[in-house]
Amino acid sequence: MATTTSNHNANERSALRTPTDLPEKAVTEIMKHLNPLVADAFALYVKTKNFHWHMSGPNFRDYHLLLDEQAAQIYASIDPLAERVRKLGQTTIRSIGDIGKQARIKDNNETFVKPFDMLIELMEDNKATAKAMREAHECCDDNKDSGTASLLEVFIDETERRTWFLFESARGADPSGH
Repeated sequence: MATTTSNHNANERSALRTPTDLPEKAVTEIMKHLNPLVADAFALYVKTKNFHWHMSGPNFRDYHLLLDEQAAQIYASIDPLAERVRKLGQTTIRSIGDIGKQARIKDNNETFVKPFDMLIELMEDNKATAKAMREAHECCDDNKDSGTASLLEVFIDETERRTWFLFESARGADPSGH
């Protein structure tokens, strides 16, 4: 019976294999980067919304709106990244548990986080995301995957812009939280 189940699962997986002209080895290498980026985008989106919802202090409105805008931008990157995985004939994120296993962005479950600390933490997370995207881009270049590389170029630029805005916003924030 196990053989039948195993063959059934293999048939289901092959049914999802979108044809690509990229060699299987190249796709395998690219997937080491791409699905974790999808998971990171989900994790960064949730963290950004968490801080958006829990922002406080004298600059509340500016920071609240900034984080809402950034969360929307991050959310908008998820579907194109996941669809790129499918275009390469692979499966992508399937659950919250799958996101938790693959994401490199760490949760912040604190009841209260000072506005300055929120901005700095998100700035560091965005810097790490840009770095991971650059590594993925290099892998795509090495494997002649211009479709994924060009998509990542746009998202790298957006991530660097978020980092810049968070950096500049943090310069005006009171580190003591007052």
